[in-house]
Amino acid sequence: MTALMLGLARLLAYIGGAVLTALVILTTVSVTGRGLNTLAHSAALKNSFPDFSQWLLDRGVAPINGDFELVEMGVAFAIFAFLPLCQIYGGHATVDIFTSGLPKSVNRLLKAFWEVVFAGVLILITQRLYVGFDSKFSNNEITYILQIPVWWGYLASLIAAVGASLVGIYCAVARLQEVVTGKVLLEEAEGVDH
Repeated sequence: MTALMLGLARLLAYIGGAVLTALVILTTVSVTGRGLNTLAHSAALKNSFPDFSQWLLDRGVAPINGDFELVEMGVAFAIFAFLPLCQIYGGHATVDIFTSGLPKSVNRLLKAFWEVVFAGVLILITQRLYVGFDSKFSNNEITYILQIPVWWGYLASLIAAVGASLVGIYCAVARLQEVVTGKVLLEEAEGVDH
């Protein structure tokens, strides 16, 4: 079961990484277009190099319309897509100043407790995303500039959140088993020592 959950977590992370890379490229092109468009409209360039200024404008150099709408949807998906991998490796930030001196059994119990809490939170977020998706789908709400259905972003995030919830539930069950058996079932990521 660990291999299945790890595979799901990695798949979502790869897709999230691809989406995030595309968003970085989109943002870079849009910001570059905005900068060149501003430069082409500047009095300094129009007075010094009017032909070049007009050439830039004729090429349609400008920001990408609706870039922020795509970034908003894509980043929401990417966040949920990365959560499962972080969860299965125990890579969330922790502060263990007080717990580092406790016995291993107590730390196992604390980890299990927080895994159960986190799984519950993921399930709640997933349920609320479904409500939001259903609302946006029912209302046929569209984005202002690109006129694309808002529910697309909700659906993408909902799919990734379902994956995060499944992995969160698995991690909670595994941590509870660790409390009962005393065996380590999920390896944790190496943290940074300060």
